[in-house]
Amino acid sequence: MTKTEKEYREASKQCEEIFVKKMEDYGTAWRIMRPTSITDQIMIKARRIRSLEIKGERKVDEGIQPEFIGIINYAAMALIQLKLGFIENPEMDHQEALTLYREQIETAFQLMNNKNHDYDEAWRAMRISSLTDLILMKLNRTKEIEDHKGETLISEGVDANYLDMINYAMFALIRFAEN
Repeated sequence: MTKTEKEYREASKQCEEIFVKKMEDYGTAWRIMRPTSITDQIMIKARRIRSLEIKGERKVDEGIQPEFIGIINYAAMALIQLKLGFIENPEMDHQEALTLYREQIETAFQLMNNKNHDYDEAWRAMRISSLTDLILMKLNRTKEIEDHKGETLISEGVDANYLDMINYAMFALIRFAEN
């Protein structure tokens, strides 16, 4: 296992722990959300990260790292919603939800490995603030695609954007752990 694979697995374990704890607190209430609403939730988190990066101070007792975890978990939820559709009765078996969550994180992990091969881990030379900006760009692209009812001429779909958001946020968590 490469260093990046090990670090990614450690970061994803941290995200999964939060996902499980939130599921214990709230159940699977997120299943009622349409993917567009989840995109907006991710936007809120990414904008808060950028705001904190620019201002250098916070007034709410939660830092940047939990927001990156939130982006990862919401993006995984969005991918599940794209696969299953949203429902009016949001309760889902917790083990089933966790299995679906793990499948999405594994898909992101495999994509990361493929891109790391081609890009030679270029993300390691990037600033965390650049990762934030890339997530915001992916969110804007996702919103455009959603507004066009998923139709694109040449671009990847919203699922690819969610996977990239997961990976950029994972990279940010890895960079934080290095410091």
